[in-house]
Amino acid sequence: MLESIKVTERLHWPEVEMSKKYILNSTDTPLSPSQVYLERISSSILKDLFSTGSSSYNLLLQAEEEEWERPKKSLFKRPKTAARSGTSPGKRSQRGLALKKTHAQEGGGKSAQRSNSNFSKTAQGIAVVGSKMGLTPRTTPQLRKMCNPNSPHAKLPTLHKAAIAGEGENGKRLCILTAIKPSNVEKEKAKFFKSDFCYNPQFEYSNPVSAPVLARHNNASDRFLTQAVHIMELALQRYGSYEKFEQVTGGNLLTKSRIWHNVKKYMEKEGCVGEIVVQVTDDLLSRASMTVVNSRPTLTINISTAREHWLEGMLRHEIGTHYFRGMNNCHQPWSSSAGRKKHNLKPLNPTEEGLASIHSVLFRKDPTLWRAALLYYTVYQASHMSFSQLFHNLGRFVQDPNTRWDYCVRAKRGQTDTAQPGCFSKDQVYLDGILKILRYRDKINFPLLMALGKVSFEDVDRLKAVAQTENLRIPHFMQDQARYAEQLKKIMAVNGLTDDELKTIV
Repeated sequence: MLESIKVTERLHWPEVEMSKKYILNSTDTPLSPSQVYLERISSSILKDLFSTGSSSYNLLLQAEEEEWERPKKSLFKRPKTAARSGTSPGKRSQRGLALKKTHAQEGGGKSAQRSNSNFSKTAQGIAVVGSKMGLTPRTTPQLRKMCNPNSPHAKLPTLHKAAIAGEGENGKRLCILTAIKPSNVEKEKAKFFKSDFCYNPQFEYSNPVSAPVLARHNNASDRFLTQAVHIMELALQRYGSYEKFEQVTGGNLLTKSRIWHNVKKYMEKEGCVGEIVVQVTDDLLSRASMTVVNSRPTLTINISTAREHWLEGMLRHEIGTHYFRGMNNCHQPWSSSAGRKKHNLKPLNPTEEGLASIHSVLFRKDPTLWRAALLYYTVYQASHMSFSQLFHNLGRFVQDPNTRWDYCVRAKRGQTDTAQPGCFSKDQVYLDGILKILRYRDKINFPLLMALGKVSFEDVDRLKAVAQTENLRIPHFMQDQARYAEQLKKIMAVNGLTDDELKTIV
């Protein structure tokens, strides 16, 4: 139905949908009428909430001299049962917790006090919806509002003005990741493996992207290549191989039932049970993606990579970062493309993906930034190598041929003749964003960065004066800012990064 918001990282779609879906509710009874049901929001508006998900990253291409306006009229509808709930808009809005005023310390010289009243560098007057942030404890969990249509601050959950990469046969607008998804991946994979990894796949596309558009995304950088290689070499020194690193740090693969159990447990922490559809599949190139399917926010999890010690990090990435920042963005005056232009906002990436990627490894015993580093490295090498050459080059870091194939396809998608050098450079955004955030971590107001929605960390200070501060979502893992800061330092140390080094490259 909506070509531009399907799970765009799937490079092969089965003829019959084999995945299972499950809506995680806290009880078997219908949700509270005080909760806004997402299916009431127009899918054309809702889809932009997840336009930068870690795996979907629906970067819509700028069409030549064509822009289209979003509807100015709100598409929210008041739930029919709201009038019978006996809860007035004023009372519901009081559920937000007012954060006490604090003073940011320049450079992070002092640690935040671990108490129920303060955390470092927090925005003044933010009314938080969701789990507590070092504030007055909640005695009972509640279903939380998302975008309250009765709130005077409610905004449509839109981002910047979208543009198209092209149109499919049915005239629907396509995002770039849909357009560059090869239609013959499995066929070419069989040929490649049969050739003893010497054949260069010839990819086909249902809706090919024009050469000028592909050229704009064939701009690999070597700015952080040294750091990417160093991160992976440190991991190999500790574990011997990527496969060993994956087993030791990731743990065992999870069954579908355990995945659903852990996802529900995480949603209970964040106060968002019942808001997101969970879909489990083995037909996803990435580890997970947050998209919109049938007008509902949908978290798709790759069961073949869902490991016991990594799953919560993935949920912090997809729900705690992308989903919450998307919902917070709908309250802000820059939720529309016109608003972003009015406030002269910088691109939300690499901040969005960098922050999400940091949260993926936050609190791990070994927060090695392996995946971000390997994606960065693979894209750069792809810009100078054929598919076959790239595959053999990655053998330096990854032994498993199926894993190497997946990384090569990600870097070479969009190309028809992969014997030619070339890349799709999107995957470099993760390490790029991580290193920039770590470079300025002592000056970034992280709770405010989350509360302001889809904005760059560079815009936070100037936007806080005009930001809406009610009904915002802050993830539970940000409640202790001192511990959060300690984890950032740990990420630096484990990955062999120093402040002096970052100052020279960022």
